[in-house]
Amino acid sequence: MARPVPPLTMRPAGRDDVLAIAVLIRARSAWMRDRGRPDWDDSADDLADQAAHPDIPVWVLTGGGEVIGCTTLLDESPEWLWTEAERTEPALFMTGTVTDPRFAGQRLGCRLAWWVLDHAARTGRTCVRRGTIVPELVRYYRDVQGWRVVRERGGHQVVGLSRQAARMPGLGIASAPHRPAP
Repeated sequence: MARPVPPLTMRPAGRDDVLAIAVLIRARSAWMRDRGRPDWDDSADDLADQAAHPDIPVWVLTGGGEVIGCTTLLDESPEWLWTEAERTEPALFMTGTVTDPRFAGQRLGCRLAWWVLDHAARTGRTCVRRGTIVPELVRYYRDVQGWRVVRERGGHQVVGLSRQAARMPGLGIASAPHRPAP
């Protein structure tokens, strides 16, 4: 049975979050592997190390003082997936999103994505974009989280999705503009 979700806060990640993010990614990878899906084990350390890089905007979702989710919010959308005109729009590109499998079935990923939509609206962006090569995630993002499929590209069938930035009151996720001091 899944654990109850503790009070949540979203904040920028930093060097002291690297280990917790790596543990989170490995836990999600094991969960994915157990379900016959591709995992991120081989890249867990590289992905987690991004939190220590000041130019990579990694955010963490914390609950009860521990990291239970993360995502990276880029100011530029990849040119191989989005047109030049689309890339001039003030948007965020959401990538590398991982949530703690201990909270499976409690819509933690939805809440995190909806926080990003709210954050985008609060910071003057018009939309949020994301991409995936996993057909199950396309269906989940579209049917459960409300994203719109914009296009498919490439041999791996990369799917680009978008959603208008919007205020999302009542999410129950506090926003912390800065990481707490170590």
